[in-house]
Amino acid sequence: MSHLGQPKSPSPEFSLRPVAKWLADLVSVPVHFAPDTVGPLARQLVDQLGAGEILLLENVRFCPGEILNDPQFSRDLASLGDIFVQDAFGTAHRAHASTAGVAAFLPSYAGFLIEKELQFLDHAVRHPKRPFVAIIGGSKVSGKLAVLRHLLGKVDVLIVGGAMTYTFLKAQGHSVGKSLVEPDRLEDALRFLNDAKSSATKVVLPVDHVVVTEFKADAYSVVVDGNELDADHIGLDIGPKTISLVTHEIQFAQTVLWNGPLGVFEMDAFSKGTFAVAEALANSDALTIVGGGDSAAAIAKCGLTADMTHISTGGGASLEFLEGKVLPGISALERVHV
Repeated sequence: MSHLGQPKSPSPEFSLRPVAKWLADLVSVPVHFAPDTVGPLARQLVDQLGAGEILLLENVRFCPGEILNDPQFSRDLASLGDIFVQDAFGTAHRAHASTAGVAAFLPSYAGFLIEKELQFLDHAVRHPKRPFVAIIGGSKVSGKLAVLRHLLGKVDVLIVGGAMTYTFLKAQGHSVGKSLVEPDRLEDALRFLNDAKSSATKVVLPVDHVVVTEFKADAYSVVVDGNELDADHIGLDIGPKTISLVTHEIQFAQTVLWNGPLGVFEMDAFSKGTFAVAEALANSDALTIVGGGDSAAAIAKCGLTADMTHISTGGGASLEFLEGKVLPGISALERVHV
């Protein structure tokens, strides 16, 4: 069982039928598809399954009880099987029926992917080989501040990049032009920087920037040395000095955790910083862990996926895990099977 998208009602666009066809090409056993989830047809198909055969249920999000984690829907799902294996780390942070609720009604276990994700993420944070460097990028402070706070005192070096840089710089009193800033997070950003001063973690912010006056792929760009941008400047990537700082820290690291791009890598002109990090990780002897869809996409774009120790499949899940939050899809397994 699985889901696709966030459909408001059942529709062919979000059906898992194509997934069943794709799965059938990968395995050497019959793959059947149930056009419902817990209805009479699904139950009939379950009863007719032969040994080793596979049945894929229709998109569980077609049923309101999925996202509501309705106990009756969870019980109905559980009635279709004998054991539950949770192997969707990417949705383990969701307390839904198919990710957590069903575990209350069946013997439940973690799959190999969940095992691998937890081994790397948990071990890296709790028992890292040092120096331990974390690189956290992305566009908004609001989405990463909890992760940054949780990593203080746990990592030796914490490198902050991406558009969220400008909220931190603005909080310090620097002029950031028209760069993206979250005004309601300035106080939080300054508090984090002050807390960092009394921690064992060295926090590194960019020291130069690739800036434009128009946000478009072919915009004319210049490098600004330092952290004072003109009024019409928009920061879209880290500059060469910052790239050197980051690659230097990676060079001496034994463990590196990377989540979030350091620039607008989707536009070739502003991908240099992000790609430089990817190349530095590929050339490093450190344990390299990449989390987040954008970081994984950047690595894939420059053909370096195979050079990373581990690329997490969970964007939101890996972030929440790194924040120290409990993942419902994992805690449900721990409650029923220790």
